[in-house]
Amino acid sequence: MPRTDIVTPRTRTLAASIRAVRKDARFGLRELARRLGISPQQLSAWELGLRTPRLEDVTAILGALGVIGERKEQILTLAKGTAEAGWLTYGTPGIPQQLAAVIECEKAAESIVEWSPLGIPGLLQTPAYARALFSNGSSEYDIEQRVRLRMERRRLIVGREPTPFEALIGEAALRDRIGSPATMADQLRFLTEIAAFRTISIRVVPAHCGWHPGLEGRFILYSLVDKSAVLYFEHLSSGAFVPDDYDVRKYRAAIKGIHAVAMGPAESSSFIARLAEEIDGAEGWGLAEKHL
Repeated sequence: MPRTDIVTPRTRTLAASIRAVRKDARFGLRELARRLGISPQQLSAWELGLRTPRLEDVTAILGALGVIGERKEQILTLAKGTAEAGWLTYGTPGIPQQLAAVIECEKAAESIVEWSPLGIPGLLQTPAYARALFSNGSSEYDIEQRVRLRMERRRLIVGREPTPFEALIGEAALRDRIGSPATMADQLRFLTEIAAFRTISIRVVPAHCGWHPGLEGRFILYSLVDKSAVLYFEHLSSGAFVPDDYDVRKYRAAIKGIHAVAMGPAESSSFIARLAEEIDGAEGWGLAEKHL
């Protein structure tokens, strides 16, 4: 059984997928291990991403659990590429895998830095703001499921043992109108409230501050508990996970460059609070909304 010296995002997603299908089939760890003829410790190592199962091992697991159809093909596709360090997810069914990989990176992180020039980072969004983002033709049920999952993920940074989270947010993200004026004002006020958490840092990058590395695009850097790191780049219908050391070093330097032009945390909170007040007092915005 090959050992995974570097746990890749794809390996983490495969591990989570195996764990999920076992639980969905209502199989205990020991029961499934007995059916497969392996030790519970070995199966547990696969489910935790500590070791990587061979393709035939994954096939046997899916057969024992009765997993068929599209879900089986998705998991087998994951198993075929676990040796690849980088990973591009795309299309349908790429989106569910993409989200699963993001969640696994969040769980494994000891700190997270996100640069978001044009929108509020997902972990900091209010339900109403997230709902406005997702209202693009999806069913009401799908929208609510996505909002619920996004809110559950926030426990990572505000729970009993919160993961330190730094959000670098472009001024444009704070001034853009997502949803109603009330939705946007509430979102901004929420940012000022959550910024009071000792493990959360929110810094605003002002518009018209000249060139800085963040102009190259948004990204998230996950520094993991095993001392490795993963970069994540999200696009409209795809996402890329890059654990390459060279790229990680470049983006750590980029974060320092963004820091150089960003407001400090206290100044950022005051700035965001003023924007919320401006929205509350903008009668013209409210009148315009009535005519939409």
